Formats: sequence, structure tokens, C-alpha cells
Amino acid sequence: MSAAEREQSTRPNMSVIWHDIECGGYEGDLELWRELTAPAEGPILDLGCGTGRVALDLARRGRSTHGLDLDPELVAAFNARAAAAGLPASGTSGDARDFALEEEFSIVLAPMQLIQLLHSPAERIACLRCARRHLQPGGMVALAIVDGIPAELTEAPPPLPDTREIDGWLYSSLPLDAGRDAGLIVVRRLRQTVSPAGDLSDLLDEVPLRPLSVGTVEAEAREAGLEPAGRREVAPTDAHVGSTVVLLERGA
Repeated sequence: MSAAEREQSTRPNMSVIWHDIECGGYEGDLELWRELTAPAEGPILDLGCGTGRVALDLARRGRSTHGLDLDPELVAAFNARAAAAGLPASGTSGDARDFALEEEFSIVLAPMQLIQLLHSPAERIACLRCARRHLQPGGMVALAIVDGIPAELTEAPPPLPDTREIDGWLYSSLPLDAGRDAGLIVVRRLRQTVSPAGDLSDLLDEVPLRPLSVGTVEAEAREAGLEPAGRREVAPTDAHVGSTVVLLERGA
């Protein structure tokens, strides 16, 4: 193995690094998830759990949580962190549109605009049907969306980059802007990496979100067998947009 290959093999997983840098430090919605899950007596399912930002926060408060994410490397980091801290949490790699877990949950969460990453109404309804099948009678789905392009993405000056140093490597993620592109809301970040030797590399990362209104979510939820149960707001922060959390219930 060459020196470059040995160096690469010892570096942390890149998807975990960027997820932690760009999402892991966000706390603006945590108080709402804590509030919504407090009355629920059963376990909690976190869709798009990543490395465990929401699920592990709830588990630290004694709640039994399970996470689902399409990226197995993020799930592996989630499970390692839960095990190291002795938390009542575990994760599974799977698709939010088609998953089967051997457990029912009192509440299913979908933070960080997960539902807007899905490509079509059919995919969103499939996700909601899957969530409903995993709900206990009377259980709830709570999902976060942005409605349109928030002003803070287009009018406010860009925030400072999110940065982290790991084993001599410097990672920086700079939010750029958001705009319409072929009917999508495209959120852009400039990812830059500086090696211990000072070599710089950069990559433009783009996340396409499907435009979605609360009314559309509620109409699609009815097709999936869920009933609208209100909505809550998450205020924007200096580095993250605000969102609307749509609440949906399964009948008893």
C-alpha cells in the first residue's frame, strides 16, 4: 500500500464528516422534537436519521429511538455513537419509501426536509404509507418542510462556513445560495478540504428539494391514511432556514 493509500485509509468517512459539519451542529429544531415526543409513551422512529442528531438527543433523555437512513455509513456512525454512550437507540439502513421494521412506533419524525428530497407525489405517499404502517394506533407523523424559497436563503448575506479540523485535515462547508432550477429548490454549498500539506480541493454540493406546501402534504397524507393534526413552526437561525412541521395522525 502506498503512502497516499495508507493516508486515505486512516481518514474518517467523508459522508460522515460532511453530514456532521453541515447538519450535526444544528439545534434549532431540537426543542420542538423534544416537546412533540414528550407525551408519546412508545418508541420513536427518526426517518433520515443521519449520524443521529435528533434520535440520539432524544435517547439521551431516556427515550427509545430507532433511526432509518439510506446511507449505511451514516447509520454505522449512528450505531457506534449510541453503543459508545450506552443509549437506547439503534439505526437501520433503508429507504424511507419502502421499509419494514419489526416494531411499531408512537411517533415518526422526518426532520430536515426529508420529504422534499423524494421525487414525486407517488414517492411521498409511499413514504407516508410506510410510516403509517409502523405507527401504533393513535400515533403521529411529524415532518418538516420549507414552503417556497425562504427569504433568508436569497436576501440575507451568507453565513460563515461550517468548519472542522480532523487529524490535521481542515474541512469547510460554505452555504452559498438557493434558487429555482428546473422547478426545484436547489441549495448549494461549497465544500473545501485542506490537507496537512496545505493542498486545497473544493467541490460544489447541490441538494435539490421539491417545492411543497402544507396543503399538498396534508392532501397526500389523506391518501396514505393519515389525518392532518396541525402544524408547528421552527424559527430560522443564522445558518439554517426555518421550517414548518406538519403533524399527521393515524386513527385509533
